This record gives sequence, C-alpha cells and structure tokens, in this order.
Amino acid sequence: MDTASLRFFMKQALLEGRKALPHCLPNPPIGCVVVKNGQIIAKGHTQKPGEHHAEAMALSLVPEDMDGLTLFVTLEPCSFQGRTPSCAKTIVARKVKKVFVGILDPYPRNNGAGMDLLHTGGVETEIGLLAEEIEKDLNAYLIRQE
Repeated sequence: MDTASLRFFMKQALLEGRKALPHCLPNPPIGCVVVKNGQIIAKGHTQKPGEHHAEAMALSLVPEDMDGLTLFVTLEPCSFQGRTPSCAKTIVARKVKKVFVGILDPYPRNNGAGMDLLHTGGVETEIGLLAEEIEKDLNAYLIRQE
C-alpha cells in the first residue's frame, strides 16, 4: 500500500475511535479498521467497559478467513486479560497478517507487551502512523501509571 492509502486507513480508525465517547470511559476511545485487498471490510471502536475493545469489535464482524487482512488501530492492542480478553492474543489467534499501530500504550501493564505478543505470534507490525494526531486525540484518556 502507498503512503496515502496507509494514512487514509489510519485516519478512518481515528474517526471510528471518536464514536466510542463517552460510553467507553474510563477506557480510551480506540478505533480499528480491517482492510483486505485495499478495501475496509470492518470497523470497530471501544465499547462500554466489559464489552468489546475496538479490535475485537472489528474482528467479530469478519468471517473466519483472515488471509491477507491488515488492521489499523489507533492504540497498541492490549496484552492482558481484564474484563475482556487480550486483543493482541485475539489478533494472533485470528492469524491477522499485519497491524499498523498509531501509538504505543503508555499504561505500564501494556506498554510494549501487546507489540511483543504480536511479534511472537508472527504478525507484522508498524508503529507511528499518524502518531502526532492520535496522541492529541487520546492523550486525555491514556493512563501513564498504575
């Protein structure tokens, strides 16, 4: 994919994340889009606490065949089980090919651990697409200490 397409898809994830407010709180308003063959085939955003995170919502809308799928997600997928399963583990289990992540999650329980799970699971990743814009959007909602 060319740079303009990558930026377009991440912008769509950012816009999708904004739909999460205010019902997602205290979780951050994350957005995710699933792309196959250059087309968005599913979108998701963080639901109210205890329900789907953005990645899980988007993937729940996709049939079992994950061949060739790319995810664009505004914040690093979670690595741990809380009220919901780990998004990073779900992405690996669903055999997603590549994930573009806007920014790393500064939350100490996750900071880099979600990316590690994706790498270990064989998922290609890139971090930093539209990072400055995403950071501005999410900054007030991110937890930086426990």
